[in-house]
Amino acid sequence: MNTADQYLKAIYLVQQAEDGPASTGAVADALGVSPASANEMIGKLEAEALCNHEKYKGVELTEEGIVRARDTIANYCIIERFLVEVLEVDDFRAEARQLEPVIDETVAGRLDTIIDRKGECPDCFDPDRDVCSRLEVEAELAD
Repeated sequence: MNTADQYLKAIYLVQQAEDGPASTGAVADALGVSPASANEMIGKLEAEALCNHEKYKGVELTEEGIVRARDTIANYCIIERFLVEVLEVDDFRAEARQLEPVIDETVAGRLDTIIDRKGECPDCFDPDRDVCSRLEVEAELAD
């Protein structure tokens, strides 16, 4: 996954939370970057026809942007579930965040064959808890 995919994921999740266009500030906050950095990347995504950005209104993903964002979320869920279900990593969220940018679709696909991902993915992702809701680790998430 590359930086553009991380932005697409963040925009998608913010759009879902705000039930409409994602504000640049909310996207920047979600990624821990400056609003100027977010604006710059949003401009690049818009040039690639992955989103539409209207000043003071926000950013909305195009159909292609939505597909890529959902694929990115699905890959993240695969990583999380593999870390928990196969490797039994306790601090799986921190590990998943570190692995997310370097695991490509090929590797994620191979991991997916091991974890038996369900059809509702990526809708299983819970952005409030930053975790795949298919994971049965409720006690660990109560922090």
